[in-house]
Amino acid sequence: MNSPRPAISIVLADDHPVVLHGMASILRSQPDINVVALCGDGIAAAKSIRSLVPDIAVLDISMPGLNGLDVLSGITSDGLSTKVIFLTAVATDSQILTAITRGAKGIMLKDIAPESLADCVRQVASGRQWFPADVVDAAMEREIGRRVQSKQLVQTLTPRERQVVVSLCEGNSNKRIARQLNLTEGTVKVHLSNIYNKLGVANRTALTALTIVHRDQLDPGISDALDTDWKAPDADIGASDPIIGPGRPR
Repeated sequence: MNSPRPAISIVLADDHPVVLHGMASILRSQPDINVVALCGDGIAAAKSIRSLVPDIAVLDISMPGLNGLDVLSGITSDGLSTKVIFLTAVATDSQILTAITRGAKGIMLKDIAPESLADCVRQVASGRQWFPADVVDAAMEREIGRRVQSKQLVQTLTPRERQVVVSLCEGNSNKRIARQLNLTEGTVKVHLSNIYNKLGVANRTALTALTIVHRDQLDPGISDALDTDWKAPDADIGASDPIIGPGRPR
């Protein structure tokens, strides 16, 4: 007589208490799943995973303290066997592709049918993966397009023009750009005019919006040519169960 398979142990982490308890309710209704901890932030999740070593960790990809990707990296570096599923309302292409690269076994959107969460957990626990084809394929296509655009951007601009772009994207005025690069303001204006024409943008705002996405593709050595004694000011970027760690209100 075969002994029954042990229940799948799970740590759940989300900084929104309603979502967290909703997930717990869904999974606890499944006889083959055992929710061993609820966590309200990434730091609490990392501690619980390290101490309990569950079969599965279902994590919000964006959490205070440590985000889900950082928790995944910690699991990998610690050599733990816990498999990670990311549950997210909105994930960027970069987050999706980074999650896959770092070894996540599943990604689920929060608007999926509740029963799909349990199915996903079972699939991942059995050694399979769960990645929505439409989400992953679209992210890969857009990322490839961005990389091509980034390469074209770098190839289009001269080294001096890239220096001007980097400085401008840090919020510097023409006068400050000139000072950093040891140029005259008139020369900076000529460079900007050439940059606008090459990239098909009309003004500083449009240029910043375009290039900030591709900033990491610009030559890292460019910053060495800038005046490092001056720094632009930082811009604002913008319940029966206990929750480990503080939950953040929506």
